[in-house]
Amino acid sequence: MSNDPQHPSNQHSKTSERQFLEGPHSRLREFSFVVRVMLEFIRGFRILHFVGPCITVFGSARFKEDHPFYQMARDVGSRLADMGFTVMTGGGPGIMEAANRGAKEAGGTSIGLNIELPFEQHANPWLDVMINFEHFFVRKVMLVKYSLGFVVMPGGFGTMDELFEAITLMQTKKIFNFPVVLMGKEYYGGMMDEIRKTMIENKTISPEDLDLFFVTDSIDEMEAFLRKSVVKRFGLKQQLFIPKS
Repeated sequence: MSNDPQHPSNQHSKTSERQFLEGPHSRLREFSFVVRVMLEFIRGFRILHFVGPCITVFGSARFKEDHPFYQMARDVGSRLADMGFTVMTGGGPGIMEAANRGAKEAGGTSIGLNIELPFEQHANPWLDVMINFEHFFVRKVMLVKYSLGFVVMPGGFGTMDELFEAITLMQTKKIFNFPVVLMGKEYYGGMMDEIRKTMIENKTISPEDLDLFFVTDSIDEMEAFLRKSVVKRFGLKQQLFIPKS
């Protein structure tokens, strides 16, 4: 996507989601926005309905191919594909590209739910299915609805947004048995210390809320956790998934 503010895609974004969030508009414009959102949901439902059991991998778009986190994500994607999962990501570069690439190289299915942004985000070349979304909140619903769990690699604000939304949905009992694996003990160590020190000590969360996610550096431990939490629960077979009619 072009960084030029006059580029048609950026102009369209400016007149839809960005303008919608600026405050109330005419009832006709508000209704038109709702219709566009509805159509975006329907398109996502139709495309993703038959993609099989997915695990979504999140992480920064900024890591290059020579970064250790890129290689870790590539190995994660490969392992998930070997387990019989479809690997879904945000569809962009960096960690997302690495996970999709690992899945494809292992003979698995690779899905990308790309978001239209004026910078950073462009679809990576390792996708079997790619859907472009205009609205963040529609994309986030799809990522949860069609995933059996999340693997969260090191990332920035967007990654944290997805992580804490999933944890909040579990904490508030909106979803159940949704495994979340954080890959990178050192990267997430400071955040974990702060959660224990500030949130638990001030009782803004409960100690058992830490059980809502699993932190590791080991792909073997990730696999074991997912097998326990997802594979056995849903009766999935490695390398084979037959949807129930």
